[in-house]
Amino acid sequence: MADAERPQIYLITPPVLDLAPFGEILKSVLDAHDIACLRLSLAARDEDALARAADALREIAHARDVAIVVEDHVVLAGQLGLDGVHLTDSRKNIRKLRVEMGADAIIGAFCGTSRHEGITAAEAGADYVAFGPVGASTLGDGHSTDFDVFEWWSEMIEVPVVAEGALTADLVAKFGPVTDFFGIGTEIWSADNPNAALKALLALLA
Repeated sequence: MADAERPQIYLITPPVLDLAPFGEILKSVLDAHDIACLRLSLAARDEDALARAADALREIAHARDVAIVVEDHVVLAGQLGLDGVHLTDSRKNIRKLRVEMGADAIIGAFCGTSRHEGITAAEAGADYVAFGPVGASTLGDGHSTDFDVFEWWSEMIEVPVVAEGALTADLVAKFGPVTDFFGIGTEIWSADNPNAALKALLALLA
């Protein structure tokens, strides 16, 4: 449940990355900022490429006590010693996954703009739910998640919530009091200096 504490930062990898240089950039960001979790979010579905990326990024993240989850690939998460899985479709059987993955695994669910999907995922045992996009975006059906969804969630539900998608410094400041995490990815990776971009994004956060 969101409260007066500053929301934590949940990094999301770019959908396409050059592993060696990105690894160095990631080290720099993790060393400069307090990051709670890293999500491996690659567009490619090639298992070997995903495994190489997961191996490399797990070492970087775990060396800095940062949890790492992978989108949707439950088997890969277990095989490669990742901390859990992020489901891009919250309709998957979370109760079954919890049994398969164990109590210690992180299971997160993206629920778009739907409060109902969020409640369903939380009741099924998700460790967190994510809503988004928060800002204006052409992703999905073009709708953004209303502030009142987060406001209601922060008051009524104890399961942590992630705000993600098309974030700006103004939106971070606005949603800061009603979210537990900010999911940040393309907002910083496309910048020449991701460290500076992240700092600027968080500049107005109380």
